[in-house]
Amino acid sequence: MPRLEEDAEVEVKLDSAAASLEGAIPAILRRGLFEAPGARIVAVVEFASTQYTGHASGEDKSPQVKLRIKLAEVATEGDQIRQLREVMRAMYRQRKMNGTLDELGPGSHDVDAAVELLLAEHPTEGEFEAHEAQQRAAKQGHGRVEQYG
Repeated sequence: MPRLEEDAEVEVKLDSAAASLEGAIPAILRRGLFEAPGARIVAVVEFASTQYTGHASGEDKSPQVKLRIKLAEVATEGDQIRQLREVMRAMYRQRKMNGTLDELGPGSHDVDAAVELLLAEHPTEGEFEAHEAQQRAAKQGHGRVEQYG
């Protein structure tokens, strides 16, 4: 992979493999996006770089990288949407504080505390695993018929 100059602007594009995104958006929301151009959804997305195009030094073209959506989860309830937007605002404030944006917005500047507070009502990984184990155990119990005699 070629090394870029520190001040090189890299153009980012999405590649065409978006099947995982379709699976993350419930059918009712996909229909709403189709029927209402300009409608928005809020999601947590993980990208992976899949391809890059480097350019020779002195060329007037920007280097380019293509990204593929690897994982996506779409907020489907009002509380989830508000929480994700607050996380986005907290991350935005952090970037401003780090000097990557020009102005500092209002509100708390502690991103970790804001995220922790917002996620306090969501299940932890341990709670999710316990739920999954309980679901598996319940399914295993349905196939058994006991007779008392």
